[in-house]
Amino acid sequence: MNMENGRAQFPFPYQPYDIQEQFMQALYSVLEQGKVGIFESPTGTGKSLSLICGALSWLTDHEEKSRQKAAALLHEGQLVLSTSAAPSSTTSYSAEPDWITDFVQKKAERDLVSKLKEEELKRKKREERLEMIRNNVQLKYAMKRKSSDDEEAFKLLKLSKEEDTETQGDQEDEEFIVAEYESDDESKTRTRFCGADDDTDDELVEEHVNKIYYCSRTHSQLAQFVHEVQKSPFSKEISLVTLGSRQNLCINEEVRRLGSSQRINDRCMEMQKNKHGEKPHNEERVKRKRGPAKSVCPYNKASALQHMRDNVLGTVHDIEQMLKLGRETHSCPYYAARLAVPPAQLVVLPYQMLLHEATRRAAGVKLKGQVVIIDEAHNLSDTLSCIHSAEVTGAQLCRAYSQLAQYGDRYKSRLKAKNVMYIKQILFVMEGLVRALGGKVGQNPQSQTTLTGTELHTINNFLFKAQIDNINLFKLQRYFEKSMISRKLGGFVEKYAGSGVSVHTPSRTNKENRRTEGLNRYLQTLQSTQINAPVPPVDQQGSEAEKVLATSPMMQVEGFFMALTNSNTDGRVLVHKQGTLSESSIKFLLLNPAVHFAQVLKQCRAVVIAGGTMQPVSDFKQELLLSAGVGEERITEFSCGHVIPPENILPLVLCSGPSGQELDFTYQNRDSPRMMDETGRILSNVCNMVPGGVVCFFPSYEYSRRIVSHWEASGALTRLANKKKIFQEPKKSNQVEQVLNEFSRCIQRSAVDAGGLTGALLFSVVGGKMSEGINFSDDLGRCVVMVGMPYPNIKSPELQEKMSYLDKHLPHSGGRSPGQALIENLCMKAVNQSIGRAIRHRGDYSCIVMCDRRYSRPATLAKLPTWIRNRTSTHTTFGPAFAALRKFFLEKKHKQA
Repeated sequence: MNMENGRAQFPFPYQPYDIQEQFMQALYSVLEQGKVGIFESPTGTGKSLSLICGALSWLTDHEEKSRQKAAALLHEGQLVLSTSAAPSSTTSYSAEPDWITDFVQKKAERDLVSKLKEEELKRKKREERLEMIRNNVQLKYAMKRKSSDDEEAFKLLKLSKEEDTETQGDQEDEEFIVAEYESDDESKTRTRFCGADDDTDDELVEEHVNKIYYCSRTHSQLAQFVHEVQKSPFSKEISLVTLGSRQNLCINEEVRRLGSSQRINDRCMEMQKNKHGEKPHNEERVKRKRGPAKSVCPYNKASALQHMRDNVLGTVHDIEQMLKLGRETHSCPYYAARLAVPPAQLVVLPYQMLLHEATRRAAGVKLKGQVVIIDEAHNLSDTLSCIHSAEVTGAQLCRAYSQLAQYGDRYKSRLKAKNVMYIKQILFVMEGLVRALGGKVGQNPQSQTTLTGTELHTINNFLFKAQIDNINLFKLQRYFEKSMISRKLGGFVEKYAGSGVSVHTPSRTNKENRRTEGLNRYLQTLQSTQINAPVPPVDQQGSEAEKVLATSPMMQVEGFFMALTNSNTDGRVLVHKQGTLSESSIKFLLLNPAVHFAQVLKQCRAVVIAGGTMQPVSDFKQELLLSAGVGEERITEFSCGHVIPPENILPLVLCSGPSGQELDFTYQNRDSPRMMDETGRILSNVCNMVPGGVVCFFPSYEYSRRIVSHWEASGALTRLANKKKIFQEPKKSNQVEQVLNEFSRCIQRSAVDAGGLTGALLFSVVGGKMSEGINFSDDLGRCVVMVGMPYPNIKSPELQEKMSYLDKHLPHSGGRSPGQALIENLCMKAVNQSIGRAIRHRGDYSCIVMCDRRYSRPATLAKLPTWIRNRTSTHTTFGPAFAALRKFFLEKKHKQA
């Protein structure tokens, strides 16, 4: 039974909680009315299932309505055509005779009817085909003759818009020469692969059906979501595809072992090119004098890809299952997934693929009129800023300049005039950028000294300072895209490195120094979770052979050029001089993420922004939605409490410790021995009382290191270790799993063994590897301790610039400037993420101890999630707080007994 903008019931694998029902109702009406919804549902309340069942219920209803509407129109059109044989009775005062008007009208009606019939036919074909796949019938095209493979794959590759345009002929190095640059080339190519085709199966490939795009931050979160879909009532009838980078989806071991994302991309592209470059003239292999035979990818066969695509559409697969299927069927999961996008109803993909326009285009993602769900969206504005910011070092600029100059010299007689002109312009701009860093392009960047310091410029001022304000960067950007010069340059360097073409090797820049805490903390998680931003940094080290294989630094430069085409007010350029030219860098900071998000909001039918903790929502709404031109009336907010009973959570704010020392972890006070000793005493008391696991979050890695070494010297650490085994968050992300497993095993062992250790204590860092996406459910996290408030580094020039930008462009509210609110919000978002780790399901219980008197301020308490805030008690002295903690755990113990 359907209601207006709603639904009475939703299919669900079990009896949903009331808040899940409300969530699905609210979601359904947001999608039906084409709104922008901000949905907050704490982890442990079944948010993923609510999203799946609510959104897919809407999609099925919407499809059914569209079908009925089309059928009614078709019926009406046929009726009109059959009855309008009678002469028209209306008197026409127009210049044309009646029969002409009549003819025009009939033609329009006939056209509409045939269009509707055609659409109906396509839809039926699609449904029949899916039915056949699901019944595992051997499909006709899986048996297509091998001879048609190449043409089919050619179409597929063209569709993914990533093929190098290569002129025929077997001259040496033909593949490195930039094709004659004509801006209208595209239209000629388009007719070649989108022209009329008698095989209707291929038309099905083209057409995008109504779909939902679901995106999240990490691949493990996407995999969890796919597993929830597999458990849902829709698992048998929905066609789903997961997209990922080549690094995640490639099954060709020879390519995979190249490691870096950029090198995998380049190698894959080269193999596609070899496949299409060699087929038309096989005799070339005989004529070629130098170099080994070009390799092609054995997994990229059209019939196998189509077969795999149908398998993926027929049954819901996560990335691991897709890789397994790819290996079994010898077909490439990366290209099969792209082929599956148009007919899929649910497309699951990482943030970048959806939020970055060029990546979106390359992946074949079309947003017009579709629904987008962005999950884990608490850091959405940081994410957008990160994805669209770009950085280039002096070493990369000098190296790219040297390579491009040598390329231009070697091929100057074979390049067309237009290409020579653009190459000269690119060289001119790079020279200007190096000049802005205080260096010269022709010399070794490592031996050139520069003054140290940081300068901030608007884009226009920077272009003027670098003396490149007379160059049209939009035209250069278009040239980069169309000519694929970066890729060709990469191929050229790879071939000739060691034979007269010098490759400036970049020195390894210290990434840690360049990261800013807080504002772009997301960047660290991005690197640790291996989802790659469109232009990942080149990280070059190791053997000489690896250096020869180095990807072209021109990719990095191209990303930076692209960033400079942003509007003058939306970003800033940070010139960071580090003593030597090679270590110095120029960074583009995006200050207004709304400009890029606006495209998504404008194209989509509806956008849903969801998260476990979306508090504080106000800044998010102002910065991303209202600034992007979304009217207040189009925004719907939904926030629900937790499913746990209120007595299962005990949040405490401590203003002072056991010896009466006031807890004030401001930058000035936190290093005092008194403060560190008091923190040790608090933890000692907590560990005496709390069973199982205690997770303690520090504001930064540096502070964590200092306080732990202080405790080591004072003996406090030994006292803690007598009660609980101590674990520390590892520096490397690949060790996280191991530490968590040992932490978990230790807690399980101590639950069984009476006496001795009562569990384990984990030292972690806010915004680190343990504070997001990891569950400390049940005994793993019976207590979470927050030491101090994790404010971002206020001295960072990036953060200062962002604050002054917000102060200038956003309205002031509640007597605070938007810049101050940003600092406060960044801090509290990080706190909310960390304390949200402890409660993961209805029967879970946990205590949250916030150590810092500043947590007791009403404005700070107001930024905690409602379900935690309502239960929080503030204690000026330690005694009553410890009594409450003791009572909480004794009650739980009695209950279990």
